This record gives sequence, structure tokens and C-alpha cells, in this order.
Amino acid sequence: MSIDQGILFVVATPMGNLQDMSHRAVAVLKRVDLIAAEDTRHSAKLLNHYSIATSRISLHEHNEQSQTQRLLKHIKEGKSVALICDAGTPLISDPGYRLVKAARLAGIKVSPIPGACAAIAALSVSGLPTDRFVFEGFLPAKGAARRARLAALAEETRTLMFYESSHRITQSLQDMTACLGSERQAVVAREMTKTFETVKNAPLEMLCRWLNADLHQQRGEFVVLVEGAASPPDESSEINIKKILSVLLKELPLNSAVRLVVEITGEKKNRIYKLALSLQGKGG
Repeated sequence: MSIDQGILFVVATPMGNLQDMSHRAVAVLKRVDLIAAEDTRHSAKLLNHYSIATSRISLHEHNEQSQTQRLLKHIKEGKSVALICDAGTPLISDPGYRLVKAARLAGIKVSPIPGACAAIAALSVSGLPTDRFVFEGFLPAKGAARRARLAALAEETRTLMFYESSHRITQSLQDMTACLGSERQAVVAREMTKTFETVKNAPLEMLCRWLNADLHQQRGEFVVLVEGAASPPDESSEINIKKILSVLLKELPLNSAVRLVVEITGEKKNRIYKLALSLQGKGG
């Protein structure tokens, strides 16, 4: 049995450079009874590099609910479990939320082993304000929903942080330019800590042109940071709601646009419907 009995450790691992693994993380992963990994095959390279022979099982977005009860049973029996993801800090746009929540509700000690996080690493070198920021994770995959979400963030004064994949990075930057403003300062951080690490800062429109001109820069994993709006949001939120509606009405039927805005803002449907009619020139 391990030294630390009945504990769930949340262990950060390197994003790409194996030398970023902390001594404490290695020690914990060697000492625990079981490692829950997002992809056991992917994690094998890291674990083998540090001669970590601990038993491991998979815990990913498709099996987290069923695996959670199995892991809690192990911990309640006095065993220790370490949770890792494919790269960086678990739960940050990665699986693990259900497990951690269930463990805390069960009175189990959950202990963090801190380390790499792509969003924070990118923010630290971005040159954008770091005193206040908001992490949005991955934007919606579908264009209309993505633009609606960006429009809802247009007046946010904190630095905005997003994750994005290689097959959507160009579309997302184009939508950010349209919804947040072409001159808004932003940073594209690609392949953080890896061989082809790139950190590029420029206004959003220039970043779009730069990315479109170089297919190599469209590969890998991305963090996109955007400077917050210069002025505080309108207290009535009317201006922001109109912006969201305007974006959606260009691409969706009126009823669909109204439904999405109600979901996003929590406003009453009748009010949004009348506002949409007025924007289309049909209102009284």
C-alpha cells in the first residue's frame, strides 16, 4: 500500500518538453497505487521516460462517468490514485471534473501537484494584461454558435483566452476579427514548449493574414489571447444583445436567432423577439 492512503492527486504533466516534469510529480506517480490517464498509450512515453511502472487505467470524456465510481471505490479502500491528462494540467479543457467533484463530495482528499498549463504559459509571454483574464476554453465548433459567443464577449474588458485546434484556427481568427474588431490586439501561441513553438502578436486582422499565408503555422495546438475591450460594458446590456442578434440574423432564421440569444443572455423571449423584429425593420 502507498504512503499516501486514500488520496486523489491531480498531477500536471509537460505540454511537450519532457524536462518540464517536476521532481514531485515523478515521485507521486511512482508512489501511488494507480494512475488514471486520459490516454494510456499517449502517456506511456512520459511514464516510461521516468521509469514509472505504476498500474494505469484510462479516464477520458467518454468513460469518465463510469470510471469515476470505480476509482472512488479504490480510494475509499485506502488506495491512492493520480489523475493525469495527455498534456498540461488536468481538467483545464480536459477530463476529470466529474471525478474531482465526486471525490470532494465523498469527503476524499484531493491534492494538486502543479505544473504546466498551456493557457497560463501563453498568457505569461503574451505581453497582454495579466492582472485580470477570462478563460473560455474551446469555442463552439459550428460557425453561427461560435460567432454568437464571440459577440457576447465583445465588451469584455478582461484579456480573453481560448484554446483552438489546427482545423478550426483560421475560421476562429476570422470570426474573432469580425466580432471583436480587426484592430484588437491579440496573440497566437502555437505548440507551446515544443520544437516549433511560435508566439505571434499583432492586431487580429494581421494575424489572420499571417496565418493564411503560412500553412505550417496552421498546424499544432493553439492558445489565442485577445486584449479586452477598452470601455466597460453598457449597463443595460442592450448594445451587446443587439450585436449578438445582428450577427445571428445574418445567418439564421429569426426564430432560431432569438432562441440562441435567449440561451446566451437569459433574457425573456418576448423582449428579444421584439428587438429582433426592430433590427429587421419589422417592429413598431
